[in-house]
Amino acid sequence: MSTTGAGVAAITLTEDQLGLYITHAPTRDLLTGPGLPGSSGLLTFEPLRTAGLRTLADAADGPSRLAEELRDRLVIGELVGPAGMLREAVLLDGGTGEISAAHLFAPDPLPLASSLATLLRFAAVTEELAGLRGRFASFAGQYGPKVASEVSRRLLALFEEGADGQVPPYWKAAALIRPLALAAGPGGDFGLTLDVPARLLDQEFGQGRVARFEEVDFPATLTHEPTRRFLRETGLPEDAVLFRLDTDVPLPTLAEYYEDERAGEYPLDALPAHADHLIRLGHLVEDNSLVVDGRTGAVLNFSEPEASLNPLNTDVSTLAYTLWLLHHERTIDAHLGHELTTEAYAQLAATMLHTLAAVDPTAATTDAAWHYWTETFQDEAGGVL
Repeated sequence: MSTTGAGVAAITLTEDQLGLYITHAPTRDLLTGPGLPGSSGLLTFEPLRTAGLRTLADAADGPSRLAEELRDRLVIGELVGPAGMLREAVLLDGGTGEISAAHLFAPDPLPLASSLATLLRFAAVTEELAGLRGRFASFAGQYGPKVASEVSRRLLALFEEGADGQVPPYWKAAALIRPLALAAGPGGDFGLTLDVPARLLDQEFGQGRVARFEEVDFPATLTHEPTRRFLRETGLPEDAVLFRLDTDVPLPTLAEYYEDERAGEYPLDALPAHADHLIRLGHLVEDNSLVVDGRTGAVLNFSEPEASLNPLNTDVSTLAYTLWLLHHERTIDAHLGHELTTEAYAQLAATMLHTLAAVDPTAATTDAAWHYWTETFQDEAGGVL
């Protein structure tokens, strides 16, 4: 095996290293010629560099748990997921050149591409989207749901060109979800991360289902003006996936909520020391309160069982976007007959987290070991997505 290039090293193999493992001629030509990139935002082939060619049976420490047709597939790389997610192995069928993905110790392969060359092309196109360059350079600086829809249409068309119109679920999720990062633009002069138009929420959740607050609804400790303005003018959905907004009474501080609404149900000394500066916006499932720091505008979740306070979103604009993204993903999947959630849940969860991270890096930048959205998006048993 050899590597070439400065900065980005290509991984190549010799004919002897390929041996009888790979008989598919185009795949042999690619691996002995231009080779594979070490890593990208979507894929890494570093396992091929460090461990060489190995069968799935060898990588899984024995064939006993594997279906016979899977034992000789070759582990050549991994899908790169958000931090904390179990990576899936990229598998190569040495006879046909087909590519699939599966968790190494629970293989249930998901088709990825008809060939290694197609896989690399799909990944390159998606990377162009992430950087708004190449075929997507003209969309730089453009935002809104119409822009996101057009980018999605173009990316899906590029995938269809290389797949005879049959786009594998992983790439279909990429085409339908990743462009949604363009649905809302930068906050600019608004003092928040995103500029989320009120109509974006109204169109998604329905007229009358987005609550907007008045000054009388705010406690005195909510002094962060951009947050106050957002809650007045844009608002938040009253009932969304995983979240229910407090609308019956003026927004309480976390201390007031447990003193007045939950009197005697929870020890007040278990609350954060600055609970009178944390304004409770509503309820997240699994006994979590969604709160905003009235001084900074940071959005956090308070877990009753753990008595812990953890970062959730950068601010109310990225919170609103997250709730919109979750609702919109469900609409898309329902339109597809739930293809994404039934055939590629793990890949969909990774795509959702990549999309959210593109507009709100909270999960990646927090020092906390636990992040609510990261954990719940991956909850296939709970049917979150």
